[in-house]
Amino acid sequence: MAMLEIKDLEVYYGIIQAIKGISFEVKEGEVIALIGANGAGKTTTLQTITGMLPAKAGNILFEGQDITKIPGHKIVSMGMAHVPEGRRVFAQLSVYENLKLGAYTRKDKEEIAESLQRVYQSFPRLEERKKQAAGTLSGGEQQMLAMGRALMSKPRIILMDEPSMGLSPIFVEEIFNIIKEISASGTTVLLVEQNAKKALSIADRAYVLETGNIVLSGDAKELMNNESIKKAYLGE
Repeated sequence: MAMLEIKDLEVYYGIIQAIKGISFEVKEGEVIALIGANGAGKTTTLQTITGMLPAKAGNILFEGQDITKIPGHKIVSMGMAHVPEGRRVFAQLSVYENLKLGAYTRKDKEEIAESLQRVYQSFPRLEERKKQAAGTLSGGEQQMLAMGRALMSKPRIILMDEPSMGLSPIFVEEIFNIIKEISASGTTVLLVEQNAKKALSIADRAYVLETGNIVLSGDAKELMNNESIKKAYLGE
């Protein structure tokens, strides 16, 4: 059984259909990349899975349970975390306060403290800047904070929306190394990413989204060598 299963999903903005009956699955332990041009529907897909947008039709199953109509805050407590596009950190709050907010669905103080230490191990910069206001961090550091905050909910699957957007090449490298570490630690990853080459280089499988339809899917390494993918998304 797939950990996450999307069946015939349709999403509308008013009368405009953004997602046109897509189906795909994410198995436990996988890194799945969802790639496509701007406006293809990638962000809309993630927001619908995590309860931020309503589905017009279709079903979303998480670990066998239908979560299509479950509100976002309950989905977090079920073991799914979302790192939104544009980071969305709480600028006025400190790094530490942002991280603690990530654990708001959890009750065990000792386990929360352990999670905090694990986040600091993965992101040493966050520990160095734990008292600093999140809004004063660089873009790359804010992205690390958004990822660390999501990990504080102890998710079984983490959905990431454009984690490398607007970052310097050095930070992009660092962010992708961290995604690999998150995967190696046992967390399943669904990754939406404009940098298709980077996404395919760390993914197990990938789906290509075009104007609300999945037009191609398969092994990530095979898609990397696909001529139409090379031309459309890899600049080759």
